Amino acid sequence: MQARSSSNNRRSYNDLYRPLKLLGLQPRSCVPCSSSPPTPSSPLAQKSFSRESNERRASQRKSLCELIPEELNILGSDLSASLHKHLDLSSELYKRHHKPRSPIARAQTAPCYFSITTPIHIPSSKTMATLTPRDNLNARVRGSSHIDFKTATTGVAAKSMRNEISHLVSTVEDQTAKKAFDTEMQSFFYLFTRYLSERAKSVDLDWDRIKSPADDQIVAYDSLPQPHDHSNLNKLAVLKVNGGLGTSMGMTGAKSALEVKDDMTFLDLTVRQIEHLNTSNRVDVPLILMTSFNTHEDTLRIIKKYANQQLRITTFNQSRYPRIFKESLLPCPQRADDDKKHWYPPGHGDLYNALLYSGVMDQLIAEGKEYLFVSNSDNLGAVVDETILQHMIDSQAEFLMEVTDKTKADIKGGTLIDYEGSVRLLEIAQVPSEHVEDFKYLVRKFKIFNTNNLWINLPALKRIMDIEGMELEIIINPKTNEDGQSVIQLETAAGAAIKHFKNGHGINVPRSRFLPVKSCSDLLLIKSDIYSLQHGQLVLNESRMFETTPVIKLGDHFKKIQQFQKRFKKIPKIIELDHLTVTGDVYFGRNVTLRGTVIVVANEGQRIDIPDGCILENRLLSGNLNMIEL
Repeated sequence: MQARSSSNNRRSYNDLYRPLKLLGLQPRSCVPCSSSPPTPSSPLAQKSFSRESNERRASQRKSLCELIPEELNILGSDLSASLHKHLDLSSELYKRHHKPRSPIARAQTAPCYFSITTPIHIPSSKTMATLTPRDNLNARVRGSSHIDFKTATTGVAAKSMRNEISHLVSTVEDQTAKKAFDTEMQSFFYLFTRYLSERAKSVDLDWDRIKSPADDQIVAYDSLPQPHDHSNLNKLAVLKVNGGLGTSMGMTGAKSALEVKDDMTFLDLTVRQIEHLNTSNRVDVPLILMTSFNTHEDTLRIIKKYANQQLRITTFNQSRYPRIFKESLLPCPQRADDDKKHWYPPGHGDLYNALLYSGVMDQLIAEGKEYLFVSNSDNLGAVVDETILQHMIDSQAEFLMEVTDKTKADIKGGTLIDYEGSVRLLEIAQVPSEHVEDFKYLVRKFKIFNTNNLWINLPALKRIMDIEGMELEIIINPKTNEDGQSVIQLETAAGAAIKHFKNGHGINVPRSRFLPVKSCSDLLLIKSDIYSLQHGQLVLNESRMFETTPVIKLGDHFKKIQQFQKRFKKIPKIIELDHLTVTGDVYFGRNVTLRGTVIVVANEGQRIDIPDGCILENRLLSGNLNMIEL
């Protein structure tokens, strides 16, 4: 990627500094960082990774922590001249919602089939010298009565966070690791300043301007023409977001390593799907895995077993950001090597920067890949669909989002809206509190939701990242740490990028393309006889009378995967089941059959053991073992 040299390509002052305007701070001059990008070793990297272009990118990049604005509101009439004197408006710094990261090194593990990337970031070595607050700034802040309270406190929060980041970086002794960590923290700091700016503005969505998507913004899957050229698959790559731990199910390792069907894991099924796609159509569709610091090591270990598969696998790691104390707006960790509980991956919206600065996007484009299919690794319905790919090619859409009809189980899912004539993603975290109920239950207005199955035009993504810039809405995710203190995580959603692409729109797909495993209730459905496997893909049992799947609600005793496995000697037969609710201390024997509506409730202090071979049809089984026919 080359820096923009023409003034026509530069973003305006207001656009570039919009996240920082309300911080009340003056920017400092920047010192370009020096770097020596690692030499790629994988076959995928060797074809497209340009050392020269990456060195230019690194030399042009500024250190975000050096660009701390100080009291913009009190600079006086020569504000513009002062800023232009200190700042390079062609810098890459303000082009995105995160600070760019330098290329990720790749280590070859199986030369014929896959490569692995691990993050090595190389920022400015002079950043630390500029992170110390200036004494005269404090005097100016105290003497500026015309600065409103919120703006002044916002500036203080930015300076305090800058100092804490400086301290965190100073705790890293190894110089290479320090450079890598410094760049990560610069990326975080830029997101943090955007958050402070937006908080100071206190501008919410204008609810009256939110409309249901227009007919041309949502296309019905059934109306799409059938594919006619399988060779288009050679232009496709598949990316799985693989950063989740499955903590809600009691897991500690990578969630994608959980066995979900016929002793096969999420990753096993994905590999089988793509390998079958490649061999049956004689194409080359690579698999890309975006990991987090929580799952990266597990993933590298797991994918070694796929070395002999007809499939190339590449991994790259997304960012690691510090959690923020809600009250003080300071980072939770005290040192760079503090416990993982103080850190978080900043959501799948980090995908775009990670793709660009890992070098993976450039590699794929150099190989002739034009389209990227992105989905969560735990969505077993997210398989490559040639019909959607053909539509993307025919319609020349740069971005497609798969949506599906909303049910009562999907009230929290993000949705596409029409906002002032533009298609946007609306997440529940962005909804004003007084309209949350409308968002959840006003089905006539919000009748579809985002599956997070995304189709992206890679050359268009490169254009946006290199020239136009991408800012995604910040999602504030409140958490409570182990000490009971309130913390926040600043995240972004990948689907929010739809507003940046030409002709971006939604595809209303069948529910079968959204089969996530978020709980043990979901896991029971997937493991059951409702589904069978064909080449790694879930197929609804032909013996099922209805296309809909049964509703399954397991209580807290089944919440963790260990308890789930303990309470089912064998997964029941549920091909004729409509609804199952189980609460309390309940155990299922072998060869149990459930039909119709079955409710099992064990009262507190009691236990229910459903014997081997038992058939329950339209029954309510209570804690005293009375059976009531429904």
